[in-house]
Amino acid sequence: MRQQHEITTSGPLLGSDGNLLEPGWARSLLPVYRRADIKAGAMRVKEWDYYLITDGHIGLALTMVCCIILGMGVPTTANYCIMASTCAPILIKMGIPVVAAHFFVFYFGIVADITPPVALAAYAGAAIAKANPMKTGINATKLAIAAFIVPYIFAYSPAMLFDNVSSAFEVVQIVVSALIGLFGVAAALNGFVYKKIPMLFRLAMAAGGLCMMIPGTASDVVGLVMVGGIVLIQRMSVRRLAA
Repeated sequence: MRQQHEITTSGPLLGSDGNLLEPGWARSLLPVYRRADIKAGAMRVKEWDYYLITDGHIGLALTMVCCIILGMGVPTTANYCIMASTCAPILIKMGIPVVAAHFFVFYFGIVADITPPVALAAYAGAAIAKANPMKTGINATKLAIAAFIVPYIFAYSPAMLFDNVSSAFEVVQIVVSALIGLFGVAAALNGFVYKKIPMLFRLAMAAGGLCMMIPGTASDVVGLVMVGGIVLIQRMSVRRLAA
């Protein structure tokens, strides 16, 4: 039994058939389970509500959290089956291309392997290195935190997946800008390029890296100037100290 609640705003959002109206807006339908029976280790959902998320950014963030939780401790094949059946339809409802939506949910489902508290890949590495499992999982997340941004590039720039591509330059631009942006964010989080980066430069480098990931030539130019400028300053500073 399903109950669907219509949220009233300045314009119509849900039709009588439950489909979204005004497709130009970024929206998502998130299932919230209200009542379930748990018996003999199996859960059977009896009733759920659909709540409308009017902000596409919030919808992507909540979907990311769901994928990480659902992907904990799940093998790769089963991981994709779960994500494709539960989370990908949410993004498709928001207007994200099908290929990008499936890559988004599968990516974060796999990232669960390095995300505590069930970071299986990190725990396996900790056993080999005879290190503390939880600390290893936390360090793995810190090292890979910049990679958490990649699926958002899929969502906002499907050209990276060769989807809706108008020219080869578009693909090259998004790939190069994403790589430089990831470098900028990772360097800012680690705080080292040639030498320790001052806090102000770290903030500027993180901002520049994020600008490189925002679709658009103008944001790419701004991000390139910020990231490239700080790298150049760090390099010149090291040379002066060596001289």
